[in-house]
Amino acid sequence: MRIIPLASESLGVRSLATFVEASGIKALIDPGVALGPKRYGLPPARVEIETLHRMRRKLQGYARRADVVTISHYHYDHHTPFFEGLYESSSEEYAGEIYSGKLLLIKHPRENINFSQRKRAWAFMKNAEPIAERIEFADGGSFDLGGVTLEFSPAVPHGSEGSKLGFVVMVMIDDGFRLIHASDIQLLNRKAVEWIVEKNPDLLITGGPPTYLGKRAEGSWETGIKNLNEIIRETGAEVILDHHIIRDKRYPEFFDELEETPKTFAAYLKVEDKPLEAYRRELHKRESGESVELPFRLG
Repeated sequence: MRIIPLASESLGVRSLATFVEASGIKALIDPGVALGPKRYGLPPARVEIETLHRMRRKLQGYARRADVVTISHYHYDHHTPFFEGLYESSSEEYAGEIYSGKLLLIKHPRENINFSQRKRAWAFMKNAEPIAERIEFADGGSFDLGGVTLEFSPAVPHGSEGSKLGFVVMVMIDDGFRLIHASDIQLLNRKAVEWIVEKNPDLLITGGPPTYLGKRAEGSWETGIKNLNEIIRETGAEVILDHHIIRDKRYPEFFDELEETPKTFAAYLKVEDKPLEAYRRELHKRESGESVELPFRLG
């Protein structure tokens, strides 16, 4: 199995997009990139916009090679919508390139879904159905693609139990080596943790808790540490940890509390972490001519 992390917060954008080659199947997982429209009350800095466009070009390049596309849920950092989006670098043309002629294995658009995502899923289905080779609702399903199996979890909360943000599905790709891509579980709900432990992956790609939200995410640091340490102990899996946790400047401290140190997407690719959103204040100051230190290089 060949695993290529494509875009994420450690690479400068909101995403957990991943490309996987297994037994001749080429799968694109969660094909979306986005920026937070506001952080610290500020819009994205110029370097964030430039990085978004670069990540979009990278995503489209891998999309052209994919046979299968999976979507865990309908937030725009996890799928590309069919509209012109400034903070998603999206367009009807880009979406068509990603989904046209592909097998789409997707979160059910009407079941276990909140109102916001239901609307987004309706718009997605209206545009994707005429161009996709086939669409299957993946929740709790297993798909044998000849030498490789894609198995999906039942719908689990997007974060904590009772989350107002709805539900997501995780995917395991198994060709003898087991990869689980656990998008936006935030390591905060038991159903997700128990499914991961039961499936016993060799590698887990997941997003950490949204500790950058402060009081709105109270207790998520401790819960995330506890749950990921349980997964590490029970499975021995290698862990790639990215997404929400990297929006918090303190994420290296979170990593230090784990029993095994995970890698970010950037570290897995052997490049420097560039958590641009977490340093948006500093980026704006630099772009206005101030001398500001950053823990990473630009350019």
